[in-house]
Amino acid sequence: MDTIYAVSSGAPPAAIAVMRLSGEGAFAAVRELAGDLPEPRRAALRALRHDGTLLDRALVLIFPGPDSATGEDLAELHLHGGRAVIRAVEAALASLPGLRAAEPGEFTRRALLHGRIDLSEAEGLGDLLAAETETQRRTAIRSAEGAVRREVEGWAARLVMLSAQVEAILDHSDEDDVATDIVPIHAAAAQLANEIETVVERPPVERLRDGIRVVLAGPPNAGKSTLLNALVERDAAIVSPIAGTTRDRIEAPVVRDGIAYLLTDTAGLADSTDDAIEAIGIERARAALAEADIILWLGDNDAPDGAIAVHSRADAREAGPAGRVAVSARTGQGIDALWNAIAESADALLPPPDLIALNRRQRTLCASAALSLRAAAGEANLLLAAEHFRSARRAFDAVTGLADVEAMLDALFARFCIGK
Repeated sequence: MDTIYAVSSGAPPAAIAVMRLSGEGAFAAVRELAGDLPEPRRAALRALRHDGTLLDRALVLIFPGPDSATGEDLAELHLHGGRAVIRAVEAALASLPGLRAAEPGEFTRRALLHGRIDLSEAEGLGDLLAAETETQRRTAIRSAEGAVRREVEGWAARLVMLSAQVEAILDHSDEDDVATDIVPIHAAAAQLANEIETVVERPPVERLRDGIRVVLAGPPNAGKSTLLNALVERDAAIVSPIAGTTRDRIEAPVVRDGIAYLLTDTAGLADSTDDAIEAIGIERARAALAEADIILWLGDNDAPDGAIAVHSRADAREAGPAGRVAVSARTGQGIDALWNAIAESADALLPPPDLIALNRRQRTLCASAALSLRAAAGEANLLLAAEHFRSARRAFDAVTGLADVEAMLDALFARFCIGK
């Protein structure tokens, strides 16, 4: 396997650039540039030279495998973070035999292949690198630190015990010290399926990344665009007193209290129109409503089921019906109350902050495991029950990466930066 290298810190220029090397030739490459190596895990200042030319004076650290981040011999060169310095060191490394630039996510991939992390932790790290909100960060770091792995390993350990009991009955039922009652096994399998399904039914991790879709809807000239601008605190939508100003969907992302939202302004809804452009806008507004997680309804008529009814322009109109959130984009009245109502609705759509959350791949596999456990819990034939248990174990192995998931790995690590 080639020795790889890449800058694992931020994009230059910067105060410091960390050049990381991993593979069996890492220490030899560093020795070629820096001379003698420091003690493991002890930083030492070295002059880096190539072909008699001084490249930089850098801190050098080495981490012998397998007890390193990648499970291989790993070295770090803490360089001055100018572009020219980085290019010079990269050129020197590229000239050495057996070294090549790393591909996206290759350091993390090697950590996975060498058992330093499991697949769920790698996915969590990918989410952490992409995190833009505090909620995303907290959930991702929990997965990256092994929360999903520990949960699945706990389920798998219980499943192994059930499988062992079934195998013992099949192989040794004639022996006095082997319990042959299948009822407790059925009950335990059903209980385990219940616990897995509870986790599977939670909102997926992707909810945090994609954001909550909040759609503002209502008749023409109801104040939707003005309210959108007030909610995102910028002029995202054109505002005018002329009805029908908004003809198309206008989307504005916003982060509030660590949660990502995508607010969508829509054309005013009408039962019919002779304007072809307005008709297209109405159709797109209806499509947005069908995709919405939360609807803010600004019409004076009855709001759609589940929508948050808003009494807009409250500073210039009489009080609306009870149960509506009265807001005024001009004065700011009710904006905080409306955000509180939005956050309350969003809470049920997001993964709980103190519990593990699965991504869609993990949810599919865990749901499959639960389905196999359900089948085993209702199966009187022990051979078939044992096969259902094996199916559940295969699903668990796929979650943590023990099963063959090579194609999935290519897609996962393609979203990593080069130095990871």
